[in-house]
Amino acid sequence: MSKTHRIAVWSGPRNMSTTMMRSFGARADCVPVDEPFYAAWLVGAGEVHPMQEAILASQPADPDGVIAGLLAPLPEGKTVQYQKQMTHHMLPEFPLAWAPACAHAFLVRHPARVIASYVRKMEVLTLEAIGFPQQARLFDEIAAQTGKVPPVVDSDRILADPEGMLRRLCTALSLPWDAAMLSWAPGPKPEDGAWAPHWYDAVWKSEGFGAEAGALPVHTGVAAEIEKEALEIYERLLEYHV
Repeated sequence: MSKTHRIAVWSGPRNMSTTMMRSFGARADCVPVDEPFYAAWLVGAGEVHPMQEAILASQPADPDGVIAGLLAPLPEGKTVQYQKQMTHHMLPEFPLAWAPACAHAFLVRHPARVIASYVRKMEVLTLEAIGFPQQARLFDEIAAQTGKVPPVVDSDRILADPEGMLRRLCTALSLPWDAAMLSWAPGPKPEDGAWAPHWYDAVWKSEGFGAEAGALPVHTGVAAEIEKEALEIYERLLEYHV
């Protein structure tokens, strides 16, 4: 009987997380799960986001219900579950006792790039909105829960060497390498969340990882201050890059 691999990859928003979900979803053995705690976070945090009603109708808003779904048997023929997890969705009061049932990794991106992408979609920018403090907290908590330091991968390094970085990530997750992870057909996918029409326009056009990242955006004012705070967290997590 084939072993089931449940993989939770933790990212902030605008961090190439959907592209990574596409990559793993291109594997014939994998079933992706798109931001399973989104509705639970909206309710728990009292937030209002684009496509709010559609999101709440599409997912359980009870964290225990979300966890039960994540730990349920996989569809026939699937042995890998890829969870695209957003760090800001995991409120401190949400249970994490399920963490040892999964392998975990953290996807990071330079905050200058995250901020530039985020403000194109959302009007209000805060450090918490881009998920860096939550990523640091979850990194420490998951390491404590599982007894393992989660591997970290950086978006820019993946763009510079998709196959090399993905091979190293698969090794760190005890997952066989699959070259199918390097490309996929464009367009929406069945696993895309209800929020996809607002956020996934670029990913829907993609067929792979695309070009290497260019020069870092330069921010001023509040955005520059937020970048400075986020950079400390980013650089700490980079110490654990695969």
